[in-house]
Amino acid sequence: MPLPALAHPASAPPDTLAGRIQRRWRSVAMFWSVCVVVLAYLLGSLSFAVIVSKAMGLDDPRSYGSGNPGATNVLRSGNKTAAIATLLLDALKGSIAVLLARWLADRLGYGDATIALAGLAAFLGHLYPVFFRFEGGKGVATAAGVLLALDLWLGCASLGTWLAIAILTRYSSLAALVTAVLAPVYVQLLHGGTQRTVAVAVMSVLLVWRHRANIAKLLNGTESKLGSKAAKPPSDAGQG
Repeated sequence: MPLPALAHPASAPPDTLAGRIQRRWRSVAMFWSVCVVVLAYLLGSLSFAVIVSKAMGLDDPRSYGSGNPGATNVLRSGNKTAAIATLLLDALKGSIAVLLARWLADRLGYGDATIALAGLAAFLGHLYPVFFRFEGGKGVATAAGVLLALDLWLGCASLGTWLAIAILTRYSSLAALVTAVLAPVYVQLLHGGTQRTVAVAVMSVLLVWRHRANIAKLLNGTESKLGSKAAKPPSDAGQG
């Protein structure tokens, strides 16, 4: 004769309610995660090369030199102040996206994955800005800002690599490529296989892809060095 089923303990209903609350909280956290990532992308979509140049009465950086809306090309205009402002603001938006996501994490209930995604989203915003017809820059400065905010040592190691190669060769693109290759190694050594590693690896792959025209120029010996003057408007705005 089968034994009668045991009654659920008195704590069962609260556990069920707790489970529902937990599922509800996860849904809310997911909603806020999406909002934070979208906000980071929009922040990254602010193309400061174009904004700063327009504010200072300079030509649109997409109309000369390499045609790339970034600090290196703005420097080719001969205006160092505009180039420095572009560099700092592009880096700052990457840092702000990560730092804001981190500050909101405990308040909104999401984890490290969202923080890493926010950094990646800011980087993607710079590459494909919604406010500028998805025609963005290479992402070097924004990536640097993201790395510094994700981990100070990671950012310093990456910046040190870029500076060393840039000083030795005077090729900004080569410095960016070497740094892109080494950045995932740095984050792996510092943190192991985490969401940060994946985000940095994706940024590195995209950064190398965006520099594919520069790779061809480096191999052909036609790549412009740091400090070179602006050339005539390019026939292909994606190069340089």
